[in-house]
Order: sequence, then C-alpha cells, then structure tokens
Amino acid sequence: MTILFAMSTHDFDPTEVAVPWNILTENGQDIRFATDTGEVGKTDPRMLSGKDLGLLKRLLIAQKGAQKNYQDLCQDKAFQNPIGYDDIRVEDYDGLILPGGHAKGMLPYLESETLQKAIAAFFTANKPVGAICHGVVAACRAKDPKTGKSVLHGRKTTALLNKQELLAHKLTKKNLGDYFLTYPGLTVEDEVTQSLQSADDFIPGPNPVFRDTPNKLSRGFVVRDGQYLSARWPGDAHKFGNTYLNMIKNSAA
Repeated sequence: MTILFAMSTHDFDPTEVAVPWNILTENGQDIRFATDTGEVGKTDPRMLSGKDLGLLKRLLIAQKGAQKNYQDLCQDKAFQNPIGYDDIRVEDYDGLILPGGHAKGMLPYLESETLQKAIAAFFTANKPVGAICHGVVAACRAKDPKTGKSVLHGRKTTALLNKQELLAHKLTKKNLGDYFLTYPGLTVEDEVTQSLQSADDFIPGPNPVFRDTPNKLSRGFVVRDGQYLSARWPGDAHKFGNTYLNMIKNSAA
C-alpha cells in the first residue's frame, strides 16, 4: 500500500518520522513524502545532538535505534524527492501519517490550509490517518467540509500532554527560551481538546516516563478511533508504527 507522510521542511522530529517509516517499509509498504516547500525535509538537529537540553537530554533526544533509522531514511529515494502540499492527490494514497516536532520550523506545516484540506479529504475518504504529537494539531485544524467542525470532533484522541510540554519548557527555558512551546500560551493538549466534541474524548494515557522499543511496545500508548490513530510523543513511536501497520493491513483485507 502507498502511504503518504506529510511533514514540515524543517524541524520535524526524527523519531516520529523515521521509526514509523522503518516499520512500514520493512513490512513492504510504499512510503511517499510531502513537505510545505516540496524540498527535502531536514530534521530538528537538536533532537539528534541534544545540544542545550540539559537535564532532559537523555530523555528527549532520539535514541540510538531511531538515529539509525533516520540515517537510513535520509538515503531513501522517496524521502529525497518529496512533493509539495499543492500536489497531494488523496486518491493516489491508501493512508496518511502526520508526524510531529515542536521547533518553529514546524509552523508552515501546522498552519497550511492546503494541507488541512488534504487531511480532511483523507478523513472523508475513510482512509487510515495516523497522527503523533504535534501531528495531532495538524489533524485537529482540518475541517470537515460538511460540518465546518474539526475532523476530530466526535472522535477520541491523544496528543502531547500538557505536563510533558510544560515540563520540557520549564527545564530548558533558561537556555532555549520558548523552544519547547511551539505556540506560547497555547499547549497542544489544550488546542486539541478545544476541537473535540467533549473534553472526555481526550485520552491522556499512563504517565509517559519510558520510551517504547521494538521489544517493549507496551511502554508506548496510542488511541485508535476507527480509521484514526493518535499518539503522544517519540516514546510512543514504535507502538504507533506497528498499530498503524495493522490498521492498513486490515483496511486492505
């Protein structure tokens, strides 16, 4: 099946792109890419180096396996030849993945009306859509053309939690300012919750302390609602990728 990863040209999270990409490609899926500029994406370098992350460095930087996946991703021909959002034709794809990232290079991705219309079209076509971390913001901003409400209205979802976002900001603010607050004054959890039919439709899951791994998927947390799948942070990426793989296999059956 052909799956589109829609992402930012700059500052996307390496784990949230490379880990699901690796899981899907190893299982025979055809992965394509779209960026806001149509140029090759470049990850947030701090998520690879850990520069200025202080006490949170070991927790927040991409783990060794994810860094290897990212190195492999950068050699992928499809990754090196993305399309722009204007060129997305929903009928060309069997599903959509919306990764996250929090640095300011994510803004064109999060604020693109063109991408939001494409996301809404995937939901209308009932094709599998997976969103992780700030990717859930991109999803919640997409409007159902029939109702004018968010495509997540009436669905259950998770996303980056307030306690994760605000703690990272608090502990790095001295060195990094608002680096961990993509929108100062508006957290991911708050914006996503505002788009839902009920605040109870936001599912925080267990306390996110440890990252999942290929052999410890139970550490990850996802929420599935029909053909929509969501996750919170890079620590859920393996569970997210494997669950999405099962979704698309079932949708093809």
